[in-house]
Amino acid sequence: MGPVSHPRWSCGSPPNGADVEPELAIAVPLIPDFPFTDLDGSRRALDELIAAFPVDMGGVHVQDRLVPGPAGAPDVPVRIFTPLSGDPGVQPGVLDIHGGGFALGMVALDDAANAAIARDVGAVVVAVEYRLAPEHPFPAPAEDCYAALVWFAAHAAELGVDPARIAVLGDSAGGGLAATTALQARDRGGPALAMQVLIEPELDDRLDTHSMRTGADTVGWNNAQAVQSWRYYLGGRPATEYAAPARMADLSGLPPTYLTVNELDCLRDEGLEYARRLLVAGVSTELHCWPGAFHGFATLVPTARVALRAGAVLHDALCRGLRIDVDDLDLTALRT
Repeated sequence: MGPVSHPRWSCGSPPNGADVEPELAIAVPLIPDFPFTDLDGSRRALDELIAAFPVDMGGVHVQDRLVPGPAGAPDVPVRIFTPLSGDPGVQPGVLDIHGGGFALGMVALDDAANAAIARDVGAVVVAVEYRLAPEHPFPAPAEDCYAALVWFAAHAAELGVDPARIAVLGDSAGGGLAATTALQARDRGGPALAMQVLIEPELDDRLDTHSMRTGADTVGWNNAQAVQSWRYYLGGRPATEYAAPARMADLSGLPPTYLTVNELDCLRDEGLEYARRLLVAGVSTELHCWPGAFHGFATLVPTARVALRAGAVLHDALCRGLRIDVDDLDLTALRT
């Protein structure tokens, strides 16, 4: 089967003449729209989509609890994924921050991915249920994520985690929040992170890259959704360097970074530029651009070969960044 052009793109072809991976294209008609102008409807649609996701919790213990929130704010719910096999006390940790344009989503969105990291990588994962915009605009979501990181590091022994081997990981808006969390940890003298993992991150409120300007019809996320997302998140206030990490002038001193973008994603170019600037600032950075892939492909079409490869490469990067023995890690997807 050859490359497939997505019918929702004008003139019958995606931006830049690229084609959608065939296994991804087959699933595109099943992907619901999330018009951010109808926030309640978008939240219901995402809840229904999450409920339909298959989740394998085998080999993992899952616990929900509340941890102290920012000063004067409510406690933060977290979901903890602990591998049933492993060596408690020396396991690495991953703070996971879900996506959803700052206004949608919940920890359950990442259940399958977090269970896989706990089971296959052998890391304890703490997923953050941060407050959502527009009800809680910046800085509330970012402060919730940072508070969860501080609690995670302080309770590492209780969780069986080596506090010197904690990563922050986020997808989409969660990738932007993960970048913010790493910046806050650097600038506040907070927990030292072993690495930051930014998956298809939402980083720049200026929305002035080529991929964003031409992304009116990109699948999974488009420029109209991005505009509304930043309106909700910023709450009518100007963006700071911590709200929109792409605005941060100094990226030096950040932890080693694993960053991914997708060829057919309006967020592609801001991720590429952030990776370039990290490298210029002397931050060790591994960058992947997934060809023929649109925003959210690994979550929306997890059985596609490119999604399996993305998962295997991510697990390999986590093992290297968190100093985990990879002898038993299944990387067969890298060869498909």
